[in-house]
Amino acid sequence: MSLVSLKPAVSPFVGTRLRFAPATSRLRRAAGRIGLGLPAIVAFALLWEAAPRLGWINALFFPPLSRVLAALGEMIANGTIAEHIGISLQRAALGFLLAVVVAVPLGLAMGRYQVFERMSDFLVQTLRNTSQFALMPVFILVLGIGEASKVAITFYAAVFFLLVNTIVGVKSVDPLLLKAARSMGTSDWDLFRKVILPSAVPSIVAGARLGVKTSLFSVIAAEMLAAQSGIGFLIQHSSLMLETDRMYAGILTLTATGLVLNYLLVALEARATRWKSSDGAGPA
Repeated sequence: MSLVSLKPAVSPFVGTRLRFAPATSRLRRAAGRIGLGLPAIVAFALLWEAAPRLGWINALFFPPLSRVLAALGEMIANGTIAEHIGISLQRAALGFLLAVVVAVPLGLAMGRYQVFERMSDFLVQTLRNTSQFALMPVFILVLGIGEASKVAITFYAAVFFLLVNTIVGVKSVDPLLLKAARSMGTSDWDLFRKVILPSAVPSIVAGARLGVKTSLFSVIAAEMLAAQSGIGFLIQHSSLMLETDRMYAGILTLTATGLVLNYLLVALEARATRWKSSDGAGPA
């Protein structure tokens, strides 16, 4: 088989121009979904405001939205929200970065070398099917109620999303591309660096998108269980003190943070997959 027939697949080596898909297409679709969903959000907000005021639900446990927003504004003004959400994001980010350091190299090795994958797959599957929430008491007993247990929980929550997606990304590399690189005398290191890793990046980023959200959710749960700071602690403490307006303000903050992170990751995923051709090869 001649290299001419492989040109669309081996552009890193022969300089063939790919038909780039617009990097902003997913962002535009996301913006369109937001626009279509605004009426439902407005209706939900009006219902939230009206239900406790009309006596449909107890205002002590479900205060009107205006009271919640007032409490949120007060906590933003005095820095309470920024302090707690900053602590939670710091814990989640540290655990996630540790997961990247461990999962990506391990996934590249497992995806590339079948013998290594067979040796480690059973252990990985066993750990992956053990919920991080079930292991929270173990992390706290072993590592204490300090920062180490929170970071460990977020690491455990994210690492398997990254690992599995990295393995899938490596295995989805076009075999013709690998053969073409090998035929040109490419070393194992260059093969990983110039062929396998770039081809696996879209799958890795998709795993990161799931891992980031799971890390944040896990650290919130850990903060509710054993912490003196963080947005999870704020929500749990406000609930116990029946400060429900502050509790819902914390929940709204967490929701807004999750949405911002999600759309940032959508933008990153679109950028990571912009090299894909516009023939529908990329994920929807």
